[in-house]
Amino acid sequence: MTSAYLYLNAAIYLLLAVWCTLAPARTAAAVGYASLTRSGQTEYLTIYGGLQLGLAFLFAWFAWTQQMRTGLVLAMALYLPIVLFRSVALLRWWPVETATLALAVTEWLMLAAAFGLW
Repeated sequence: MTSAYLYLNAAIYLLLAVWCTLAPARTAAAVGYASLTRSGQTEYLTIYGGLQLGLAFLFAWFAWTQQMRTGLVLAMALYLPIVLFRSVALLRWWPVETATLALAVTEWLMLAAAFGLW
């Protein structure tokens, strides 16, 4: 079960990395960025493409090498602050785009699953 969870994380981050890399303007607009300067485009590609690809690798690696506890620690270390910050941001700037809300729900579910599997 934990292995499937870690591979699911890897797949989600891989898909997001590919989507953000191939369609940065579309994905940026979907989460509320009105426009990106050249520096913004560089940062967006680096974080939303590169970092997410790195996270996909880590989740897949921990599942493949059967390092389940380490994979769950990674998930909790990532999702807990993301969920806290996103929750505060949603309360502060509600209403938000549908894509942002979908990401929030996914993050809450992934955090709950990590704690449940722990």
